[in-house]
Amino acid sequence: MNIPKNIKKIAKSVLENEAQAVLKLIDYLDDSFVGCVEAILALKGRVVVTGIGKSANIAAKIVATLNSTGTPALFMHAADAIHGDLGMIQNEDFVICISKSGNTPEIKVLAPLLKRKGAKLAALVSNVDSYLAKNADFVLNATIDREACPNNLAPTTSTTAHLALGDALAVCLLECRNFSSRDFATLHPGGSLGKKLYLKVEDIYHQNAAPKVPETANLKEIIIEISSKRLGATAVLDAAKKLTGIITDGDLRRMLTKFDLNEIPQITAAAIMTVAPLTVETDTYAAEALALMQQKNITQLIVTKSGNFEGFVHLHDLLKEGLV
Repeated sequence: MNIPKNIKKIAKSVLENEAQAVLKLIDYLDDSFVGCVEAILALKGRVVVTGIGKSANIAAKIVATLNSTGTPALFMHAADAIHGDLGMIQNEDFVICISKSGNTPEIKVLAPLLKRKGAKLAALVSNVDSYLAKNADFVLNATIDREACPNNLAPTTSTTAHLALGDALAVCLLECRNFSSRDFATLHPGGSLGKKLYLKVEDIYHQNAAPKVPETANLKEIIIEISSKRLGATAVLDAAKKLTGIITDGDLRRMLTKFDLNEIPQITAAAIMTVAPLTVETDTYAAEALALMQQKNITQLIVTKSGNFEGFVHLHDLLKEGLV
């Protein structure tokens, strides 16, 4: 094997080729692209994306992106379509057919069959003079100068251009539908990404104890409450059960520098608590609670509901949920 010494130069050339091709797509955005977006927005059926070879792989990715951003989509392999899978197409569907040349035998067979089914057809092609482009209702122009492959054969730049144009289509649809991060969360409930978008404090704080002492609690009662609940802190409540402060392990250590030993037996929670502690409401997103902990460099927050003490959420809870 003859390994070239200019590997970085080759890689740079590939990336420059593909980057330039994607930038040129901006000049190809026309009324046909806009019409394609508008037709999909008005669609009663589904978007079906098809292709063959490497284009089929790109089609599958575009389908995944459409589905995850609010546009129902299906993948259909072009070769399988002419052997029975064409049955999935309904007359209210919208088909996007991906092909670099737009002239492959399978595409030439498939295009008129799709038109006969009554579905609208968009051609995502790198050859706008192709059979597919001329028989489509909409043309998504992904013309390139050449492939990054030195032989100008392996689909490289063309598939990158097709993928980028598919992303542009999906994001246009997303924005036209006002598809929000909350909508995104309903379709991505798994993993840390989904949890950041939907997990709330009320979903996790129940697993912790809810340490609390009255303002009149003595030092022994405070230490027992903090130690037994194992959160490193306790809330302090007044006679009406309203939250007035928090005492942490740190507050206990600082107490020893503020009071003489003979004063310790008379110390109450009210004397050493931190007043007006940071709190989060139960309906706060867990990711927001984490951001507040990081900003204030603390490991726990008091949880309230309509201002009333409910419990604690700890940094370890968020670690276990994979948010950190």
